[in-house]
Amino acid sequence: MVQQPFFIDTVIAPSYEGMLLRDYLIKKVRLSRRALKAVKFRDGRLLINGEEQTVRYRLKAGDKLSIVFPPEDKSPSLKGKPMPLDIIFEDEHVIVINKPPGIPVIPSQKYSTDTLANGVLAHLEKQNLAYTVHTVTRLDRETSGLLLIAKHRHAHDFFVKMQKAHEVHRRYLAVIQGNLEKEEGVIDAPIGRKDGSIIERTVRLDGKPARTNYKVIKRLKDLSVAAIKLETGRTHQIRVHFSHLGYPLAGDDLYGGSLEIIGRQALHSFELSFRHPFTDENMLFQAPCPEDMRAIIGEIPLQMI
Repeated sequence: MVQQPFFIDTVIAPSYEGMLLRDYLIKKVRLSRRALKAVKFRDGRLLINGEEQTVRYRLKAGDKLSIVFPPEDKSPSLKGKPMPLDIIFEDEHVIVINKPPGIPVIPSQKYSTDTLANGVLAHLEKQNLAYTVHTVTRLDRETSGLLLIAKHRHAHDFFVKMQKAHEVHRRYLAVIQGNLEKEEGVIDAPIGRKDGSIIERTVRLDGKPARTNYKVIKRLKDLSVAAIKLETGRTHQIRVHFSHLGYPLAGDDLYGGSLEIIGRQALHSFELSFRHPFTDENMLFQAPCPEDMRAIIGEIPLQMI
């Protein structure tokens, strides 16, 4: 069965009469030059009223434009593997998934098949879509919670620009060992790779800028529960910043946390928000903590944080 490529159908408004199709695609449809090149040279098609046209076609009011994107290249190392997916939201452009702890997002040498990307690819293949997996936000293997995936390249291009403009927002809940001195604050400390390690990060003067905002929402015996919002997205940023202050995340044995409290780093992406790049709708999603974190901190009304 031939897989269905992504396409956009629209009718040209009178205000675009006489505009070159190329300019319309860039200014109105907001195609990236990379995507436009793929449509032009890689089995995509530009149809006006059902007939193929070049980008030098001058538009007429009422023209019916169809943009047929080429099938997307799939990495030979990424194979679809059906698995349960906790899909919070899905439309023709995006998928929001609530990831459980213990599952990597993308394949690596250590985890080649049992990743979220394998499951998402199988999900796309089941829908007979000629797409591949475009992760927008990622989580560490043992971190749980919401993440965003673009279903096709055009959507991914939008989200890349939105991330650079800090228009994709995430908030986390973390269980932190010790009682943080301040009720809220900002950790502003550059992060870089730790010498001699390909995995660990550390605060270092020659690292990349990193800012973490936090607010304590609950205190337990020798533990602080904090809501966290990142201004930057460095690898292991939350884990490194709190460990640097002397307050590692519970269960984060890589950065000094104790596995006696919980069997993985107690970090959950509980909120994700963004403006939908195709509908302009403000999207906000929340996901309660999984059972292992709730067993420590109890129920926390997310809408009150």
